[in-house]
Amino acid sequence: MMKAAGVVSSLTLVSRVLGLLREQVFAALLGAGFYADAFNTAFRIPNLLRDLFAEGALSAAFVPTYTRALHEGGTRRAHQLASRLLTLLAAVLGVVVALGLVFARPLVHAIAPGFEVVPGKTETTVALTRVMLPFLPLVSFAAVTMGMLNAQERFAMPALSPAMFNLVTIGWGLALWRIGFAPAQVAVGWALGTLLGGAAQFLIQVPPLWSEGWRPRPQWAPSDPGIRAIASLMAPATVGLAALQVNIFVGQIFASQEPSAVSWLQYAFRILYLPIGIFGVAVGTIATTGLARRAAVGDMDGLRDTLSRSLSLVSFLTIPATVGLIVLAVPIVRLLFERGRFQPADTEATAAAVALYSIGLVAYTAVKVLAPAFYALGSPRVPLLASALAVATNVLVILTLHRTLGYRAVALGQAVGMLLSVGVLVGVFQRRVGGLITGPFLGRLARMAAGAAVMAPAVWAVARWLEARFGTHGLAAQAVTGLAPVGCGVIVYAACARVLHLPETDALVAAARPPP
Repeated sequence: MMKAAGVVSSLTLVSRVLGLLREQVFAALLGAGFYADAFNTAFRIPNLLRDLFAEGALSAAFVPTYTRALHEGGTRRAHQLASRLLTLLAAVLGVVVALGLVFARPLVHAIAPGFEVVPGKTETTVALTRVMLPFLPLVSFAAVTMGMLNAQERFAMPALSPAMFNLVTIGWGLALWRIGFAPAQVAVGWALGTLLGGAAQFLIQVPPLWSEGWRPRPQWAPSDPGIRAIASLMAPATVGLAALQVNIFVGQIFASQEPSAVSWLQYAFRILYLPIGIFGVAVGTIATTGLARRAAVGDMDGLRDTLSRSLSLVSFLTIPATVGLIVLAVPIVRLLFERGRFQPADTEATAAAVALYSIGLVAYTAVKVLAPAFYALGSPRVPLLASALAVATNVLVILTLHRTLGYRAVALGQAVGMLLSVGVLVGVFQRRVGGLITGPFLGRLARMAAGAAVMAPAVWAVARWLEARFGTHGLAAQAVTGLAPVGCGVIVYAACARVLHLPETDALVAAARPPP
């Protein structure tokens, strides 16, 4: 698992770095003002549907069903199931896109009512929404092909495919900058580039599947047992993920009432995508297949072991990342975004959101491992209940603190909600299956926290000294003050992990060694 996770992590790192670069180009072109808010809100609508159906419930339901089809019926049956699912998706999502085109304005009003007080902001958001709605079927097809390759334990290309989306949009954005378009034209052009990126993310995964003998042919068979199995898993999973989307929906409503807050929150969570993708998505991708295989043959000991190792690994990586992001939020945001139309005031506002989002980083990554365990066990209602708790907590925090904290309450509410959600998942698994929360596991977590506590003052002191020595203006100074403290933190935490005899240290070193 460690070897495979290393491959996925490396490729996911490439994708996430490119994602940050894409966001840097976007920030330089549009900053955090009128058009940035409009674009981010417009893209939020197909993204909500993507997270809900495509890369969320669909992936969670499709991978175990496709894996079972491979195990029981062979490659031919599995390929048939995939073709039938793609046909059904094309029909259903075609209707969804058509409805979205018709009802774009009420959708925008529902998710961003605060835009109405700014002349033209709602109209701009509606236009951009209509341009980007076809992104949903494209990314849904990509999710199916990604699941097919992952189920066959071919992890490299699915992990690389998001990089194609980023590469295409980066190139498109640089072309817009080169031409010198005004912000209004950049926003529309970037929306078109988003569609091209979604197509690239799907198409790059077709050749490896083609080489395996898969030929995508329209097959209308909604009564296929495999389709029904996917639908039965998707129903509660969709409701559970819908609960999580309510978090985003509520946050968007409140953020739209504050100029630039939508963009500040988007930039902040983009930074969290890096550790979430490298650690949570990578380990979760590998663990999902392993959990599904072990559950399919009734190997509960193997399932417990896979889940425990996965949680230990993501904790080992994300606990120090949490501390580092909180301490270094300002220099990191300054390095990534402060140029072009992105101003120092935007840096301070975005950094505040980064620090609050980071409180829930361990939970954001742990849920990528915990939720698939319940899907593999045929208990999708448990993640649903945990998600409902996260929503209720998020709404309560925002309603209580928004008057005092403003947009920052949105970031804090999501983080606290995710922490409670993961607590529920762990508790239920421990009660039903057992063997997850043990003395050795808790001892490792305590040692990880101790290592991160030693790291925190070291990186803070290094960052302050470098800022006094080199200043904060110019790319060179920003690179030194943003990257050097991160490197210092890695060294200090690694040394502490070695002294504290954390087994993940040796495992990561062994995984990094080339095979003999």
